[in-house]
Amino acid sequence: MTFVLDVVQVFISIMLVFLVLMHSGRDAGLSGFGMGSGGGAGPFGGGGGGSLVERNLNRWTILFALLFVINTIVLIKIS
Repeated sequence: MTFVLDVVQVFISIMLVFLVLMHSGRDAGLSGFGMGSGGGAGPFGGGGGGSLVERNLNRWTILFALLFVINTIVLIKIS
């Protein structure tokens, strides 16, 4: 069981790093590649700006971060 959770942890870690690297700087966001600049609003605040791709990227990043924390806690409790 621990081996399976370790493998899952590695997969989650790689995906989380990939998702975080997909985010761009303050003004360059994913919407900056052809739909204008992000307008300076942060990913979790502001007037709901940003493209659908950016919002989904934020949701996937949060999901994988939560999975990482939960899996880490489970691994600590098991060992």
